[in-house]
Amino acid sequence: MELRHLRYFIAVAEELSFTRAAERLHIGQPPLSQQIQALEAEVGAQLLERSKRWVRLTAAGKLFLEDARRVLALSEQAKLTARRAQRGEAGELRIGFTFSTPFTPLFATVINRYRARYPDVLLTLRELATLPQIAMLENRELDLGFVRPPETAIPDAVRLTVLRHDPLIAVLPVGSPLAQKEQVEIRDLQGQPFIMYPKTAGTGIYPQIFRLCKEAGFAPDVVMEAGEASTMIGLVAAGCGITVLPGSFDSIHMEGACYRPLADPSANTVLSLAQRKDAHGALVEGFIALAREAAGGL
Repeated sequence: MELRHLRYFIAVAEELSFTRAAERLHIGQPPLSQQIQALEAEVGAQLLERSKRWVRLTAAGKLFLEDARRVLALSEQAKLTARRAQRGEAGELRIGFTFSTPFTPLFATVINRYRARYPDVLLTLRELATLPQIAMLENRELDLGFVRPPETAIPDAVRLTVLRHDPLIAVLPVGSPLAQKEQVEIRDLQGQPFIMYPKTAGTGIYPQIFRLCKEAGFAPDVVMEAGEASTMIGLVAAGCGITVLPGSFDSIHMEGACYRPLADPSANTVLSLAQRKDAHGALVEGFIALAREAAGGL
């Protein structure tokens, strides 16, 4: 059944005249009559009663008219939805984010602005470490990811857009002698018990801390591991050790723990937006443009 047959039938049903319907459709009356007869044959029911003076809807025709109007309305809606998706105004975006990302003002700004600008786009958000995000991007299980670049090489299939630079901070027990300093250096942390993410978590900061410590002439003494930054800060407050985290975590206020900036120029991390290089759709590009716009204003 073709949509044009439905349009022909609706025109005749509304005009109750083949002549007026043909004029409205800008086609000849004989072809219109033939198309309606073909439609009735395909449907297997008489939809219209005809005489030389009038045209009437049968009971089947009245019910068919309701459904025909719905089908045409749905077809128009489908076209509009497809066009909006083409413009990046509808669809779904699957976005990953690292554990520290929600603590940056940028993340809330981007998500809120995007939802306001594109209310019909479904944002599916997943908290993941950097390396799992990159793997899921390669496997097309994510469309975008807020990541902290790892020390390992980024796959050729993935592109990074830098959004902001964040300093690294030392998280210290308030009773630590280091807490008396306004800022500390990486070498000051030598001999301190470190609390870190598990190596298998796939975070970018784990190898970065080891590299910074190695450059300062020592290896960190890892005494405990925790999968959540808030847990790590709690363990620091409990006197179990110290840790190093992105500066955005200083918004977590916990009695017994304090934050000190690291003086080393290389003690910083980058928040980037990762995408597949072949992902050029309007949805992805629209989100990246908005994120860059928000990053420029912060």
